[in-house]
Amino acid sequence: MKQTRRHSALEAIVNTVVGYVLAVLTQMAVFPHYGVALPLEQNLAIGGIFTVLSLVRGYGLRRVFEAWRMRQG
Repeated sequence: MKQTRRHSALEAIVNTVVGYVLAVLTQMAVFPHYGVALPLEQNLAIGGIFTVLSLVRGYGLRRVFEAWRMRQG
């Protein structure tokens, strides 16, 4: 069964949201150990930048692999 584009996008979004939350929490826990103390707003902004990139990457790779799978038969 072929995965629809909508399902690919939804999967990428859910995966990315979970990744964003984990990234921000990790930043807040790890950065201070390296002498980087940032306010919540900056942690959210940094996480947001990486989240957008991750969303585009996840969706794009999913579509590439789905196209590859369909060509394989």
